[in-house]
Amino acid sequence: MPGKRRFPLRCRFQLAEHATDDALTPAEVRVLRLIAEGNANKEIAAQLSISEETVKGQVRNILSKTGRQ
Repeated sequence: MPGKRRFPLRCRFQLAEHATDDALTPAEVRVLRLIAEGNANKEIAAQLSISEETVKGQVRNILSKTGRQ
């Protein structure tokens, strides 16, 4: 879909493996699931009624907690 940045399938599977890790907050799990579905930050923000900056911060936290940064 135009305007969407997709993670490679391998990366999505690796991130999804950590979706239930205790280290991730419920908000981070929600964001991670929406990322795995192929949603862009702006779309995630709209779906969760949060700012795009909040989504970006949660993505940074997810990457940090899963050792992907």
